[in-house]
Amino acid sequence: MAKNYQGLLIGKGFKFAVIVSRFNELITTRLLEGAKDALLRHGVEEEDI
Repeated sequence: MAKNYQGLLIGKGFKFAVIVSRFNELITTRLLEGAKDALLRHGVEEEDI
């Protein structure tokens, strides 16, 4: 049976680094945009990414 974990996803006050390859930029650019969007929606400031 699958386990379900719940918690608060609040990223305010943390710094994040997102590493993206330039190989296959068509895909990696969209992955980067999605990662940034998710972080911003969870309270991370733009300058902390």
